[in-house]
Amino acid sequence: MSSVTRPRRGTDFSRFPSSIPIVIDNGASTFRIGWAGEMGPRATFRNVVQRPRHRATGETVSIVGDTDPALMKFFDCTRSAVRSPFDDDVVYQFEYMEYILDYGFDRLGATSEVGHPILMTECECNPSFSRARMAELLFETYGVPSIAFGIDNAFSYKYNQKHGNCGEDGLAISCEHGTCHVVPFLKGQPVLGACCRTNVGGFHITDFLRQLLSLKYPYHTANFTWEKAEELKKEHCYVAHDYMSELQIFKNNKEEAEEKTRYWQLPWVPPPKEEPPSEEELARKAAFKEKAGQRLREIAAGKRAKKIVDLEKQLSDLEELMDQLDEAEESEATAILVKNKFLSQQDVKSAILKATQSLRKAKGESNADEEKADASAADRYPLVSVPDEELTPEQLKEKKKQIFLKTTTEGKLRAKQRRAEEEALREKEEEKRRTENPELYLEELRARYSELSEKFEQRKRQKVNGGHTNGNHGSSGGVGRGERLNAAQKERMRLLTSAAFDRGKGEDTFGQRDEDWLVYNKMSKDNDDDRNDDDESELVRIASKLQEIDPTFVSKSEAVQVTPEPPKFRPLTAEDYRIAIGIERFRCPEVLFQPGMIGIDQAGIDEMVSISLRRLMEDESVKQRLCQSILLTGGCSLLPGMIPRLESGIRQYRPYLSPLKIVRAADPILDAWRGAAAFAASSKFGKQTFSLADYREHGENLFHRYNIVYSL
Repeated sequence: MSSVTRPRRGTDFSRFPSSIPIVIDNGASTFRIGWAGEMGPRATFRNVVQRPRHRATGETVSIVGDTDPALMKFFDCTRSAVRSPFDDDVVYQFEYMEYILDYGFDRLGATSEVGHPILMTECECNPSFSRARMAELLFETYGVPSIAFGIDNAFSYKYNQKHGNCGEDGLAISCEHGTCHVVPFLKGQPVLGACCRTNVGGFHITDFLRQLLSLKYPYHTANFTWEKAEELKKEHCYVAHDYMSELQIFKNNKEEAEEKTRYWQLPWVPPPKEEPPSEEELARKAAFKEKAGQRLREIAAGKRAKKIVDLEKQLSDLEELMDQLDEAEESEATAILVKNKFLSQQDVKSAILKATQSLRKAKGESNADEEKADASAADRYPLVSVPDEELTPEQLKEKKKQIFLKTTTEGKLRAKQRRAEEEALREKEEEKRRTENPELYLEELRARYSELSEKFEQRKRQKVNGGHTNGNHGSSGGVGRGERLNAAQKERMRLLTSAAFDRGKGEDTFGQRDEDWLVYNKMSKDNDDDRNDDDESELVRIASKLQEIDPTFVSKSEAVQVTPEPPKFRPLTAEDYRIAIGIERFRCPEVLFQPGMIGIDQAGIDEMVSISLRRLMEDESVKQRLCQSILLTGGCSLLPGMIPRLESGIRQYRPYLSPLKIVRAADPILDAWRGAAAFAASSKFGKQTFSLADYREHGENLFHRYNIVYSL
């Protein structure tokens, strides 16, 4: 709401004698207060309370009714929600009710005690405890001499009966803020034992509309406030005569659906156009980038210089330690090694070699002696040739490790040499086959290439998806651990189990024989990777051969794969700020007839009429007379299409060709207050009230049998 008009405070309160009653229409949506006999209330405002904290002083204030957004910026409302004293049209929160009554009597002009009789409206079959608490509040807080409670629907019906809109016998259908009621009238009085109620009303329509729009336009949720949804409901919503037919129109007939769609344009400011950067801007960015790169290079150079200094110091210390070991005796040398956490002089030499290589690498020099150092296996494994009797227990453990590493290294070298020899022999054989039969050789290459490609892709799918390797490539569904293992993995698991079993039988001698390399090669996890690398290198070799023979050949790795482009960011346009209200126009009011749409398992208002008539212990002629005078009142009765939809719905529960007449109240909003004001101004009003003495004498039992006689 852009602007809010708050009711002015009356100045003529003292001119009304104390016998003139005050009329209060205490609705769940709106609070109306005025004097008996007048045609309109003096003050009207929303029946809600909010208690925010002032941002400057920190004081908590009470705000009743509508709030002005221009003033609410001075208050912190994050911890204060809008509260209503009602729960399904029954007053439960009398703390908030007291704030509302304070504000209402203040707008009427009261200064201290009210001192006037009160006529207050309530819902049908209001609980006795709610009446008692309300009476206690009015008597003890405001000094009211007498009170009368009446049903708002009954006052509206009697007011319209007085003006000839309905008969003495009839039905009142009230579609209010939180509930809907159907009340039958016989001889001008409501039959409360036959009334019917459903806890669905205008509030649920507004809230349902707000939820639908928030789900439809999630980036505009903040704009769908409850007040704006209420405004959209009043301006655009209507009741469909046939809900399913209306849905089919929006599903199939685009032209008619477009005619029934309404649009709400939110404020939109076009984004500024991005101009290409100027030459000065580009030069500035390039200079900044170069400056940042230079700073990073300086940081890297500083780290490298520090690393070189540390390595030189470490190498100097190691060389000094080696000189000490050369000059010391055997017992002193052992103490020096233990002190510096080394096992032997060979460990010191290895550390010197490693530090020298790291220093050369940091300085950017080539390690010319690396291959030479690798070739000297005797220097790397000095304990292999030393007898066990001359070694300490720690050196024996180190010897086992060196034996294992030496065996592994030599086995790898032999395997590498063997593969090189096999490769040379295979090259000669392929060249021979190529010269003898080129076509057959080309077909064999293509078949081998397809086989390796499929094998490589299958292995890749297995790594990514844990796919099948048991031959069931076309089947779907999960598989167990055993089905996902290939033959090499199963053999590795078997060898690991056997080695662990043999190790527990006696001394661990694995690695001391050359044959152990074959077992290790099978057990090593790197073996699969080596085979994968071999297959991949073989695939590359065959692809190069095919490209030499067939220039039109294109390998799969070089094929262009069309990948979907990631969705690009699209800036919001004016069309995105255009809110379309189409099917929501009639879907939201449909909850009055189908409360199950919002999860409320109760009857709709058309079915409520049938239920209320069944509860009447009267013959069919009386029910026909009631159906010829049905008054529709309440705020939701103003929705277009309400009366035709009610007629078609009620006829489904009535006999064929049964008479039916539905009329809307002269003013569905104010007729309840006007009827109550006319009743309070009549001479019979004084006999319908009860005083403070009556309340103190009878207590809450007074309200069990309290019912007024409605007459205007």
